[in-house]
Amino acid sequence: MRLEDVAEELDFSPAATRKLLNDGDLKGIKVGGRGIWRVERSEFEAYIQRLYVATQRSIEAESAPELKKQDQEQEQDQER
Repeated sequence: MRLEDVAEELDFSPAATRKLLNDGDLKGIKVGGRGIWRVERSEFEAYIQRLYVATQRSIEAESAPELKKQDQEQEQDQER
């Protein structure tokens, strides 16, 4: 995939996509004398999967205190 294709699929600017590549968050290769970025579809899909995992962990971390509070409230209700 060309950098522009990746940017379009992510709805990012080419500059933001280039930063993902330069930072190593998204794996790609530079080809040619001008160092044009290319990303394999499998690497793009792996990046998306990592985002899904990170998002799920974030949601779980945010909901953990609320779930603990609900559990404590249920225990208090059962004691009454």
